[in-house]
Amino acid sequence: MLHQAQKITAAANFIRDRWNGAPRAGVILGTGLGNLASFIENPTNIPYEEIPHFPRSTAIGHRGQLVCGTLAGLPVVTMEGRFHVYEGYPQWQITLPVRVMKSLGIDLLVVSNASGGLNPRYRSGEVMVLDDHINLMHASPLMGINDDQLGPRFPDMSSPYDRNLVERALEIARQENFVAHRGVYVALSGPNYETRAEYRLLRKIGGDVVGMSTVPEVIVAVHCGLRVLAISTVTNVCQPDTLAATSGEEIVAAAAAAEYKVRTMVLGVLAQETNGQG
Repeated sequence: MLHQAQKITAAANFIRDRWNGAPRAGVILGTGLGNLASFIENPTNIPYEEIPHFPRSTAIGHRGQLVCGTLAGLPVVTMEGRFHVYEGYPQWQITLPVRVMKSLGIDLLVVSNASGGLNPRYRSGEVMVLDDHINLMHASPLMGINDDQLGPRFPDMSSPYDRNLVERALEIARQENFVAHRGVYVALSGPNYETRAEYRLLRKIGGDVVGMSTVPEVIVAVHCGLRVLAISTVTNVCQPDTLAATSGEEIVAAAAAAEYKVRTMVLGVLAQETNGQG
């Protein structure tokens, strides 16, 4: 990680030259939540390709730009599109934007994603607030010589998702009368979807949903001292004995159909931060 400090500074300085806000939260918009960016007031859009050392987003449904402005009354930096291991990027580069947002001043990171449901009680179109995760990507963004200025060598991961934020998000879902689960996200590198045997294994080891993102960003967020809220849209139910073929286009469409639920929870949590309840 020793090589990251200069890259973080260069990217953060470039963003400050384009936008003079002081963000309190960073938001990573996963599959199906891109419309949230349209709710940002006084937006400044910065394409990833213009930002020093940023990767390029190649995933389906990811636009690939920062949108800086005000959301629910809170100054935010929003990633409209994220990066994945399956795109070929090393994990330190996938997570570089999290460190850049930390350098800009955020203390809260909100992450969204699309996932396959492993828990038989889950249904397509429902949402799950992450309470914990299992990392099966077989790597960590913290590998290498640690830079103590960025975070500790061995960060504690006993509670990577802020419990107060989890409870607040679930309460918003109850108030709005839609189903929101609390569970465990399993992260694999992808890009292929899982086999029937793999789905059975992931359920047996404690997974409620499975996806191909989020965990690297969360590890880095914890490493640099951020509070984290992560919400997953269950886009398909992975029942091994009745497994149907899955396509990326179907996943995007299912996530978009449930977008208002995640948007409602995110806007509600950010509004509470604005009102000093964070």
